[in-house]
Amino acid sequence: MPVRVRYFAGAKAAADRAEERVAAATVAELRTALAERHGPGLERILKVATILVDGLTARDEHAPLAEGVTVEVLPPFAGG
Repeated sequence: MPVRVRYFAGAKAAADRAEERVAAATVAELRTALAERHGPGLERILKVATILVDGLTARDEHAPLAEGVTVEVLPPFAGG
């Protein structure tokens, strides 16, 4: 099922885009698909990034993703 993926900060640079649609049934499957699609740079970020599903932190990597949800990839960042 296609989900909307939005990238921020370093994830946006590694994916070379701000957003895209990707077919994935779970967050774990989505991480794998994104790493395969965009390579080791994004794969490193995905290992430490916070993943939000419709604005809520994805705590269960194997919970199903509903079609049409928005997934946001937020790499760790500092600032103030």
